[in-house]
Amino acid sequence: MGLSDLRALPYPWDTLADVAALARSHPGGLIDLSVGTPVDPTPPLVRAALEAASDAPAYPLTYGTPALREAVAAWFARRRGVPDIDPAGVLPTLGSKELVGLAPSLLRLGAGDVVVHPAIAYPTYDVGARLAGATALATDDVEEWAHRGDVRLVWVNSPSNPTGATADVAHLRRVVAAARAAGAVVVSDECYAQLPWAAHLSAADGTPRVPSLLDPAVTDGDHTGLLVAYSLSKQSNLAGYRAAFVAGDPALVADLLATRKHLGMIVPRPVQEAMRVALGDDAHVAAQRAVYGRRRQTLLAALAASGWAVDHSEAGLYLWARPADPDDRASSRELVARLARLGILAGPGVFYGSAGDGHVRIALTATDAAIDQAGVRLRAGM
Repeated sequence: MGLSDLRALPYPWDTLADVAALARSHPGGLIDLSVGTPVDPTPPLVRAALEAASDAPAYPLTYGTPALREAVAAWFARRRGVPDIDPAGVLPTLGSKELVGLAPSLLRLGAGDVVVHPAIAYPTYDVGARLAGATALATDDVEEWAHRGDVRLVWVNSPSNPTGATADVAHLRRVVAAARAAGAVVVSDECYAQLPWAAHLSAADGTPRVPSLLDPAVTDGDHTGLLVAYSLSKQSNLAGYRAAFVAGDPALVADLLATRKHLGMIVPRPVQEAMRVALGDDAHVAAQRAVYGRRRQTLLAALAASGWAVDHSEAGLYLWARPADPDDRASSRELVARLARLGILAGPGVFYGSAGDGHVRIALTATDAAIDQAGVRLRAGM
């Protein structure tokens, strides 16, 4: 495995050309619910912060400004229930996907090392392992890897992309205990944590409370060997800014920082300032969550009325859908084609591993008008 394998590995979404063309041929045009890219405006206060910092002739700090790192620590305390983040254990990244894809390499994994990731998972976890020359193991069963001597990195993804499932504190504790016994690092991809839908995932005041890997109830106050990756793309419509960070064990962050300095992997200074401001403002996050909540309800009702069932999906930007009829065993590719005939483009579940076949991922990231029209088409296509 390695770079040669990746050259021969097609990018999954590039294989949707045929069904995309089918969806585009619909008389009403294409409604693209396949990728999940934000369509709503970037908040004005964030844009203002970017502009105010745009006179930036000097090289930015790879480590991020102290103010940004302190803002991340404060955000964890306020929004994630994690009061003990050391700003020294915070590092901005160029979006979270590059961290996911490069973490095995940056942590110097290679042949003979195993990277564990969820059975149904975003493909970049597997790609990152291949890039490093390591071996990926797709499983949700901690016991399947807990006693192996070759596991070096364990990925958690909660809320999950694509399923929207979330890990509870008990499961996260099991992962941490097993990884520490094996001498493995745990990195939790928590990019959708500010978009909970199930009641038990929010505090009484409405603050999202999806359990974090760094929660004291999980770690007992010890972040050794633990990192969380987070992106502002979803909560703040900053996908175009490539604004993200990793936080946790200061020793691991220092190791990542040293390598990233050599490689010039630096978040631009204006983006760092935009991140700082975005992390300090909760109002725009709540407003965007409400927008997605309305779109979610529209699609949920239309899917239920047109013979679809939705599994998990208690948090995040997607609905993990399948036929409600248990005798309908269509593949995810066939299901995507069904939706394409209605002019709706979704993501095949098989993109996320063989365990995802039989499902499709439907994104909430389209305009209100497009979501309403998708609901109309679903009901008409019953």
